[in-house]
Amino acid sequence: MSRIRWWEPALVAAAVVCAVAPLPPRLVESLFSTRMYPAIQHIVTPASNLIPIAILDILIIGALVALIAVIGRAIAAARRERRMAPLLVTSAHLVTAAAIVYLVFLTLWGFNYRRVRMRDRLAVQSGSPSRDAVLTLGLESVRQLNALHDTAHAEGWHGREWTDARLRAAFTDVQRMLSDAPPAEPGRLKPTLLGIYFRWTSVDGMVDPFALEVLANPDLLPFERPFVAAHEWGHLAGFADESEANFVGWLTCLRADASSQYSGWLYLYWQILGEVGASDRAQLTTAIDDGPRRDVDAIVQRLRRGQLPALRTASWAVYDKYLRANRVEEGIRSYGEVVTLILRARFDPGWVPVRRSDPGSSR
Repeated sequence: MSRIRWWEPALVAAAVVCAVAPLPPRLVESLFSTRMYPAIQHIVTPASNLIPIAILDILIIGALVALIAVIGRAIAAARRERRMAPLLVTSAHLVTAAAIVYLVFLTLWGFNYRRVRMRDRLAVQSGSPSRDAVLTLGLESVRQLNALHDTAHAEGWHGREWTDARLRAAFTDVQRMLSDAPPAEPGRLKPTLLGIYFRWTSVDGMVDPFALEVLANPDLLPFERPFVAAHEWGHLAGFADESEANFVGWLTCLRADASSQYSGWLYLYWQILGEVGASDRAQLTTAIDDGPRRDVDAIVQRLRRGQLPALRTASWAVYDKYLRANRVEEGIRSYGEVVTLILRARFDPGWVPVRRSDPGSSR
């Protein structure tokens, strides 16, 4: 059994320092999010796009096999030698391995959690939106859904968002509005062995922070996919916060074709339904036409078919802790912050967000 090497405590200490040390957001923005990270993403995502299966699946399986083998060998050695040293040394090696994984996570993607926040890079009014403002936005989403439904369904959804020229171009335009970083490369929506977990916990998709690839829930309905793709692309562009990725995804869909616009407004309608009270929710559901209503009902049925409520609650509780550990103070509530961004940010005509001249400074 190998011994603990001098550099192992150093790596663990480095991981702890990186986890707790405050980093100025503007420093992260200028050195990592707009320079180092785009250089990495422009290499890793195009490479992972060439592989149709989820690289994260391979990493997880490999890690589990290695973990079982290492622990099994340590237990066998402890029994053979009749002492605890092999188990203690192996535990130290596993802590070191976890520290390495965390440092790789930060280097490849995780430092984006500490970049300049969207509400600091844009001209955003302080405070929360009023109830009337949220309801008005909800009614606008209803109006858009009613107007777009027939055209969107006539165009259809081909399920190849990664190759959709208009959606890709819209994504590039939105990134240029929001950041000085080179535009990110979109990722293909990949099937994954985690799909069953996504189904049970009502997760639509995720970005693998190691291979910078997009993993999707296999049950997504065609009209959900453009927004989910654009949302995950927002993460690939370095917007780690969920509300910011939602903001990027929504603005992207608005600049693409009718089917993508419909997907974006459908997402916003769904989000606002969860933000308003019962009377406002009733007003929104009454105003929506039969066509969009059928699509909303189809989403509800999709979620009910696969969801395991207890696992979903536990999973989202864990994710809430993960977000807070990565300095997203709102936790899973950050998903709904997109409504505040939309209503409190200043836009030029055509939903063009106005950037601040001094992003990251105090107000």
